[in-house]
Amino acid sequence: MKRRDFLRRLAQAIATLGVVDAGWLRIGDRYAHALAQPTGRKLALLVGINQYPATLSLGGCLTDVALQRELLVHRFGFNPADILTLTDRQATRKQVEAAFLEHLTQQAKTGDTVVFHFSGYGRRVLNSKFGIRNSEFETTNNQFPVNSLVCADGEDLLDETLWLLLRSLPTRQIATFLDTSFGTPVKILPANLRVRSFPQTLPGQVSAAELAFQQQLQQDFLCQGVLDRIICGSVDASIKPTPTANIPGVAIAAASPTQSAIETAWNGFSAGLFTYALTQHLWEATPATTVQVSLSRVSGTVEQLVGNEQQPQVNSQKNPQSTLTDYLSQEPSISADGVVMAVEEDKKSAQLWLAGLPPTVLAYYEAGSKLNLVSLDKGDKREGGDKENASLPTPRSSPLQLQVRSRNGLTAKAQVVRASSNDSPQVGQLVQEAVRVLPRNIRLIIALDPSLERIERVDATSAFAAMPFVSLATTSEQLADYVFGLVPPPKSAETPIVANAGSPASRYGLFTLDRQPIPNTTGEFGEAVKVAVQRLSPKLQTLLAAKIWRLTTNDGSSHLNVKATLEMLDPENRVLMQRETLRSPQEETPTPIGKLKKQLPTSPDTIPAIPIGSHIQYRVQNNGDRPVHLLLLGLDSSKSAVALYSSQLPTDNNESNSKPILKDIEIAPGETATVPQSTANFTWTIHKPSGLAEHQLIFSSASFTQTLAVLANTDRDLDEPEYIGVLSNPLEVIQAVMKDLQDASAIAPPRITASASNDAVSPSSDTYALDVNDWASLSFVYQVV
Repeated sequence: MKRRDFLRRLAQAIATLGVVDAGWLRIGDRYAHALAQPTGRKLALLVGINQYPATLSLGGCLTDVALQRELLVHRFGFNPADILTLTDRQATRKQVEAAFLEHLTQQAKTGDTVVFHFSGYGRRVLNSKFGIRNSEFETTNNQFPVNSLVCADGEDLLDETLWLLLRSLPTRQIATFLDTSFGTPVKILPANLRVRSFPQTLPGQVSAAELAFQQQLQQDFLCQGVLDRIICGSVDASIKPTPTANIPGVAIAAASPTQSAIETAWNGFSAGLFTYALTQHLWEATPATTVQVSLSRVSGTVEQLVGNEQQPQVNSQKNPQSTLTDYLSQEPSISADGVVMAVEEDKKSAQLWLAGLPPTVLAYYEAGSKLNLVSLDKGDKREGGDKENASLPTPRSSPLQLQVRSRNGLTAKAQVVRASSNDSPQVGQLVQEAVRVLPRNIRLIIALDPSLERIERVDATSAFAAMPFVSLATTSEQLADYVFGLVPPPKSAETPIVANAGSPASRYGLFTLDRQPIPNTTGEFGEAVKVAVQRLSPKLQTLLAAKIWRLTTNDGSSHLNVKATLEMLDPENRVLMQRETLRSPQEETPTPIGKLKKQLPTSPDTIPAIPIGSHIQYRVQNNGDRPVHLLLLGLDSSKSAVALYSSQLPTDNNESNSKPILKDIEIAPGETATVPQSTANFTWTIHKPSGLAEHQLIFSSASFTQTLAVLANTDRDLDEPEYIGVLSNPLEVIQAVMKDLQDASAIAPPRITASASNDAVSPSSDTYALDVNDWASLSFVYQVV
């Protein structure tokens, strides 16, 4: 629409409605300006608050802001000058709302991209006027609870205000991310976990200034709604301000309104689990996936770490087939694991940002790991130049390779170990994992329930010390894997629980970090602490085995070209989820997004739910140019370790009493296999109980020789050519798997040099070095219901 025609219609509408108001003129001028001058600019406002008055502070919100900022700059082409960050004392309610209006609303134009991110406390407060009321929750005092973002000065930015601000934008290319929660925490969590729900909730009151600001936005919203209809050629004076029903773009929250958003302390830094998992996924998301598929990946990461009490939610999404990159206006041309942030004067050393690595992997990323650099086309720079049209660099192959010398949190120091004479690292260069070095001595980390009495803690510490594969979380910066503690009594119990060692009412067990019980770990009443810990030894070994195989996950960095699809065969035939490697040599011709969308479901569930009694299988494709060998390990919903057993008769023995031998599954180049094989007389059935289950599909360029030898020592029925069986020795099995992957990689233990002058230090013998060219590992997480 031409500006002249727009203003003519606007004048007619105002005359028809009999309204003369500065708000109309202001909104109308902004609309006309936006219609006339689309720019394709990318703007972001990132808010992170750790420090709050008169309450416990958070620790990971500033890290969240850094994670988002580096992602937007290095993966989605945002110009640093167009990203405004407000942290701690800068982020008062007034400053956040003013920054939104000035940096986003007043600058954005039609077709521009806008990102808003908030990390901090949320809560529920009572509102009594102006807000959009919910009669279901309204109180007898004509007040009703509403959700709010708590700003640095303790004042509330109501979610209704936020939605009105989002609706004030003249573009619909908007992505909103909220790493916060609103309900009151009811569970005691380990010291390294914090819930982003403000400790004080109702009966707080909304400030008069916030209500006045919201009322003005509602008036503007009404004006804007009329203008929307003017553009379409009609005017309706009965438009009502219901912004929560019209959230523009895509809005993703860290948890549902009744759940808790959790942040955790890793070694060297704290971060929101949702923000870290989301940004890490987007570093690797090439090709792009739908919002629901992306959310499924993020939810799987969160649930494996803390349990199912936090499930990210999409609050608004107009097109279920859209991708997050649609809303961010750019699909990265290549996946990455990090970026060069600084280069030393000698051009031989660099500082890396490694937020593209999975959080669990980064925690164990050892010195000696290697990353390849992706070169930028000459003349393509991130800083300076035409800032209005800044874009991502065009990647090309590079002879440069960096070796990690040390790591502190999300950053690492690295040095050049392979380069041509004329090349050196450049700030802004992307890096891709080449060799992953992991420690051999990985332990399961257990936190003791804070509610345990002192004598119970002493006894538990003594008992766990006798297990060489377990460590206790002794600091608030150490991320535990599970919690050992008292089992809450059933509500119908007649005798109250007394948390004293040796009490007849005491029962002990294992829990996820969000206090969900691990199946089959609860002991008998009156069990002594040391006895309970000893009883849990087999389960602890199983959980450690699962922790180690998760560290092999590398669908974002593997160069093996494989794809796996989880399918339900009965009671209905449909695709549940799909994983594939993203960095194979065929990356230049990835799976078309349109084709992928047709194959995958668009269920609102973030993690696929599989009913008990269902029949499932995996369809596995080898799209590479060499054979691959497959091994399947997993945890069923009872948290027992399982493996896929496949056997055959020896080919060199014709005796009738020959016993079958175990084998891995070999898939030839260009071939597709079903797991279990369709020729086998076996149906994979999902059994009780309900709960979270996971499978790890591990591929190698060589046979799993040592693993098969260990599996041969387990109890099994080799009369069946293929079946799923429980592992009696899961820790031995995964240790053999790691040795097989090390052998397939054919890499000597890494040599770490003392300095850039390449003075050699003795090679390490207590690590695994895995080459991305020779292994792939795909993780599948689902709910049994």
